[in-house]
Amino acid sequence: MSNVKRISLDVNNMMADILGMQYGVDPAAIDALAPYAAAAQQNVARNRGKGMLGWTELPYNQAEILGHIDAVAEKVRAGFDAFVVLGIGGSALGPIAVQQALNHLRWNELPAEKRNGPKLYVEDNIDPERMASLLDVIDVKKTCFNIITKSGATAETMSQYLIISELLKREVGEGWQEHIIATTDKSRGNLIQLARAEGFEMFVIPDGVGGRFSEMSPVGLLAAAVCGIDIHAMLEGAKCMDEACQSGDVWKNPALLEAALQYVCMTDMDANIQVMLPYADSLKSIADWFCQLWAESLGKNVTRKGMAVNVGQTPVKALGVTDQHSQLQLYTEGPYDKVVTFFKVEKFRAETPIPHGCEQFPDVAFLGGKTHGQLIEAERQGTEYALYRAGRMNQTIILPEVNAHTVGQLLFFFELVTAYAGELLDIDAFNQPGVEESKLASFAVLGHEAEKFAKKREEMAACPPRKGQYTV
Repeated sequence: MSNVKRISLDVNNMMADILGMQYGVDPAAIDALAPYAAAAQQNVARNRGKGMLGWTELPYNQAEILGHIDAVAEKVRAGFDAFVVLGIGGSALGPIAVQQALNHLRWNELPAEKRNGPKLYVEDNIDPERMASLLDVIDVKKTCFNIITKSGATAETMSQYLIISELLKREVGEGWQEHIIATTDKSRGNLIQLARAEGFEMFVIPDGVGGRFSEMSPVGLLAAAVCGIDIHAMLEGAKCMDEACQSGDVWKNPALLEAALQYVCMTDMDANIQVMLPYADSLKSIADWFCQLWAESLGKNVTRKGMAVNVGQTPVKALGVTDQHSQLQLYTEGPYDKVVTFFKVEKFRAETPIPHGCEQFPDVAFLGGKTHGQLIEAERQGTEYALYRAGRMNQTIILPEVNAHTVGQLLFFFELVTAYAGELLDIDAFNQPGVEESKLASFAVLGHEAEKFAKKREEMAACPPRKGQYTV
């Protein structure tokens, strides 16, 4: 892997001396923030592997686990036609992002002999039509299901388990358990008890690894390995990025610089929206993964000291070139409340030459002899210039190419940025109390008998009655 290049961050169009003093971030503001940024980097480094920073050690401490993953993945490839992930949030978004980034964009449509693994389905929602449609396209007798939930009490995932386990018992009968792999906590929760009682193949979600930081644990690595992705290279890429971010100098540590810039945008410039705009279909789902990471980590109403803050930056996903035709008008002429983050790929894994033709139409004929790779990069540069000309902050993450190593770098980069940003904002970037409130209310609606849900039902019943005139 010595010849693999590192991804890079170009923030020229974020800076006031490039974009204009009235629009960009003054470099002096970053210099003033430098001591606090250094403290943020030191705090993360000092607490590596502790508490909810267990994910920081994933590139280094999984040698034995990788052997187990490789062995199980080989068994799944040999014995099943489909691999279904049942999970939600980080248990689903990470596997989806990595699969789309690193495998054929139409993987499930390839004939079996062209795939290096089974078809992959990630069922991250409980729309009843969706589950029905999945059962229409898979043969459960030839399908392996990976149930992912740390607590074993995630309503969405465990409802799926109840449906699938009942179906397997009926369709497969004896040995149905061999169709299930459980990924859960090592000692607590419902799923670990089920796994032990039924003898399911099992993987552990490490301590200190929250769902949105879990892609480079068995949560994400198993599905990737089953589909032939080089998970060892992914972890090497994460290690490469980690090594590049050891400095406390904000101008030398790319993740620290990015965290500092977004901190200034959020706190001083009212730029509370970040648009992720990859110019590569392979990276489209990385934007979805980032949205959870950034929103759930930084959207908090109190500091760690309990002071009210209501901070956070809203992530928005887009895709170049597609969303030039649906969103760019807003980004160039709407409010000055956004940062646009481009993903640029220097070398695509395939190329599409554009033939000569339509010579009677000069605005079509000029495309002849070029390639789609040239066209998409020209469109990216055109969008970048349009934003620059309009005084809109934008930055570019440059991937030499999309492979397991650079994707590992990219994921770990964003995880470090998130941790550093949490330090600068003085919030807990690793909890999600707002999500927990929704879960309590949902269980209350369904009639869960535990006292806390009964109290929540009473609380919900006290809401003002709906008024007919407001439903039209």
